[in-house]
Amino acid sequence: MASASRNGGSARGNCVPVADVGFRRVRVAHENEAGEDYVELIAGLIEVMGEARVVDLAERLGVTHTTVSKTVHRLAKKGLVTSEPYRSIFLTAKGRRLASRVRQRHELVVRFLRQLGVAQLIAEADAEGIEHHVSPETLAAMERFVRSHTAPEKQNHPRRKVVPHDEE
Repeated sequence: MASASRNGGSARGNCVPVADVGFRRVRVAHENEAGEDYVELIAGLIEVMGEARVVDLAERLGVTHTTVSKTVHRLAKKGLVTSEPYRSIFLTAKGRRLASRVRQRHELVVRFLRQLGVAQLIAEADAEGIEHHVSPETLAAMERFVRSHTAPEKQNHPRRKVVPHDEE
C-alpha cells in the first residue's frame, strides 16, 4: 500500500513528476556534455597552441581518433566547428560563443568550490562534471554566493553574468 502524502495523494505519485524532470534534465545534459567539452577544449587548444588537431583532442580526452572524428563531424552538423580531413579544427562564431559560456560556467563552479574550501586541483576536476548538470537557477545562486564571499579587492575578474546551458 502506498503511503499518503500531505495533500492526500500517493507519496510515490507526487514525487514522480519531479523525478521525471530531473531525469530528463540529466539526459539532456549528458547529450550536450561531450559537445561542450569538445568546443571548450578546441577553444583552449587554439588559444594555447594556435590550432586544434584530432590527435591533440584524442590525447587529452583519452579517446580514439575515430571517436574524435565522429564527434567533430556531429559538431560540424550543428554549426559549431569547421574542419577538413587532415587539417585543424576551427570553431564557428556559434562554437566560440558556446565555448565562452562553458568556460564561464566552469570558472564559476571552480570559484564556488574554492570558496567552500575545496583544493584547486579537486575543484577543477569536479567542475568538469558539475558545469554541465547544474541548472541556471543554481548557477545564479553560486554566482551570488561567490560575489558575497569575495572581498572587493580580490574580485579581479569583470562582473559578468554566467549564461546558462540553453541560451545562445
